Parts: sequence; structure tokens; C-alpha cells
Amino acid sequence: MHELIKTNKTIPFMRFRFGAWIFSGLLLAASIVSLAVNQLNWGLDFTGGTVIEVGYAQQANLSEIRSTLDANGFEGAVVQNFGTQQDVLIRLEPQEGVKAQEVGENVLSVLREASTEEVAMRRIEFVGPNVGDQLTEQGGLAMLTALICILAYIAFRFEWRLALGAVGALAHDVIITLGLFSVLGLEFDLTVLAALLAVIGYSINDTVVVCDRIRENFRKFRKGESEEIIDGALTDTMSRTVITSLTTVLVLLALFFLGGALIHGFATALLFGVFIGTYSSIYIASSLALALGVSREDLMPPEVEKEGEDLEPMP
Repeated sequence: MHELIKTNKTIPFMRFRFGAWIFSGLLLAASIVSLAVNQLNWGLDFTGGTVIEVGYAQQANLSEIRSTLDANGFEGAVVQNFGTQQDVLIRLEPQEGVKAQEVGENVLSVLREASTEEVAMRRIEFVGPNVGDQLTEQGGLAMLTALICILAYIAFRFEWRLALGAVGALAHDVIITLGLFSVLGLEFDLTVLAALLAVIGYSINDTVVVCDRIRENFRKFRKGESEEIIDGALTDTMSRTVITSLTTVLVLLALFFLGGALIHGFATALLFGVFIGTYSSIYIASSLALALGVSREDLMPPEVEKEGEDLEPMP
């Protein structure tokens, strides 16, 4: 095994696993604290309410717009730029007995009276609070179900230590991605939830490739420590990981810069998820399996006894 490492120039990934654990621990702690204190900036899909998009001829003054709305009975409105400095997105809490179209017309009337320039209505959307609650519950159940199914699949296909490492890496990716949105105050809507599920799929795909190569190397090389064999497996899959990640990032960069504001959150979550997912496949999934004591004996195929023959490995 030492000759293999020297010949193939194996990268000693596991040598830096303790530093990676400290780094991940700090990110997880920051994410959990931010989620507890700042929480998420839930989008209209989850909170319910009315979203109004208006356009100004010149750069909009967000502070003046907030003050105008507060003074005219629209307290607590969330006002932010949407794409450009001239486009403004206004989010209002649900108002009982008032239709979304009527709310939009009232807001537009108030803004036109307070502004000396033309204010154009772009769109109005409304989501009821009950629908928002259902989406929140169903979205959480979707992520939980995905994690449980992945745990069962990896445990069945490989070994329970690798399964715990894979699910630990997925939980690591989801929490830190949620923490990013909490820290930056980015809006969390259904497109971001879809991106999170896509991150789970991307991360587990990378982890399955790594786990498969770890199992193959344990069966192939009869000598060598577990750390050396895992380093060899990670090095063998590195070229595939880099190519896959690079091509995915190129597409996501195009979506991020050219896709428009509607999918900005989606592209942001996926971009970050690709990087954190690649990192976790190496330093969380593999290193957790190593810490749990994965060994050659755990991954060797079972032996069966044939009548009149000695025990032989299954093909």
C-alpha cells in the first residue's frame, strides 16, 4: 500500500480531517445561532400575504417608500430592490377581508401620490396563510424523508458506518446552507427549498461514488491502514469530482448572473451547495466513517459454505 501511495501520489486528505472538523464545527455553530436568532427570511410561499412589484423611472428610495407605507396603514411592509435599482418588491402581511388586487391598487395609489415620478405596477401575487403553513410542513417532511431514505439505502448497499457518515454529511450541508440564507437575510421560498433537495441529491451522488471506491479499495488491497486506503479512494475519485463540480458550477454561474431575480435564490443555494457538498463528501462522510472505525472486515463480501468445498469468497 505504501508503494501504491508513492506511485500514484495519493493526497493525504485524512491528515487534515481534524482541522476540517473544527472548521465545520464553527460553520455549524454559526449557522445554528443565526437560525435561532435571525431565523429565515421566509418568502411569500411560506408566510402568506401579498407581494407587489412596482417600477420607478429613476432609482427608488426604499426608506421613503417604507415611511410612506407606514404612514398610510401598511405597517411592517418589507420593501427591497428586485433586480434593478428602479424595481421595488413590496411584501405585505395577509389582510382579512381585502383582496390582493384591491391591496395592490391601494399601495400603488399611495406611492403615486407620494412620488413626483411615474410609478408602474408590474405584478401582484397573493398566498393565503394556511397554504404557507402547509408548504412549510410539507417542505420539512420532504427533507426529512430524503435523509431517512438515503440512510437506509447507503446502509443496505454499503455499511452502516458509511451510511452514518453520508447522512452526517447531508445534514451538515443542509444546516450550513440554511445558515447562509439566515446570515445574509436572503429570501427563502419554494425555489430555494427545491435547490436544497437538489443539493441533497448532488451531495449523495458524490458520496456514493466515494463510498463505492472506498469499498473497492478495501477489498483490493490486503495491506495498509484504513486511513491510507480512504486517502487512495478519495484521490482516485478526485478527477471525476473536479470535472463534475466544474461543469455544474459553470451552468449555475450563468443562472446566477443571467437568470434574473426570480431564480437568484435557487442559483445561490445550488452554487453554495456544490462547494459544500464536495467538501463534505471528502472531509465529513469519509472522515466520520474512519472515526467510527470502518475497516476491511466490515466491507468484505460474505462467505458461503459449499458442500464438499472449503469456504470461498462469493464472486
